[in-house]
Amino acid sequence: MSPKKIARHLWREWIRPLALPVLLVTAAKSALADINYVPTGSMQPTILCGDVVFINKLAYGLRVPFTTVRLAHWAEPVRGDIVVCFAPDDGTRLVKRVVGQPGDSIELRNDTLFINGTPAPYAPLPESVSRGLEPSERAAARFARETLGARPHAVMALPGRPALRNFGPVRVPAGHYFMMGDNRDNSRDSRYFGFVPRAEIIGEAKGVFVSADLNHWLRPRFDRFFTRLD
Repeated sequence: MSPKKIARHLWREWIRPLALPVLLVTAAKSALADINYVPTGSMQPTILCGDVVFINKLAYGLRVPFTTVRLAHWAEPVRGDIVVCFAPDDGTRLVKRVVGQPGDSIELRNDTLFINGTPAPYAPLPESVSRGLEPSERAAARFARETLGARPHAVMALPGRPALRNFGPVRVPAGHYFMMGDNRDNSRDSRYFGFVPRAEIIGEAKGVFVSADLNHWLRPRFDRFFTRLD
């Protein structure tokens, strides 16, 4: 069979039948829902290294697939939401928590978050929340339950690690958001790369889809499968 006939056969039997399904799937991943693998610990103990999180891209509106153009809008990110966004300095895709909305004053004093001059409420964190971390990580960390708006969530600090524990105050400009990781002393976030434009927030992380323990030969963490994120 000649190369031309082989090419026509491949097009007719394989490429053309698959083109539309592939286009539909990729468009849905771009505009409706997706998953995101998390390789770092910047959102620990909420999201662990090796988690694959489910992203609802319809949480705030509907976009034209493969673009940032919005077709419809019905909500805005609020404090406490876990979102997927692109870092404004290098375009890296990140999973972070919304800490500051447009117009907010954000300040960090010794790892205590202040919003509009008022410290965020903190409470003890149950030990069960951090059980997914390695014992050495738990021993080196301090944990608390922080509340942003009506949304309590876990945060951790690493006292023995050099970190940016004092920051601001800064005012979040219109159309932008201030992002932070829940692992406050081990997170590259808005303290380093600045405010995130609204157009660079592509969806809300709603839950853990599947999870594998990177420290133990990718052993599945079945207790984290299909769990909701706080």
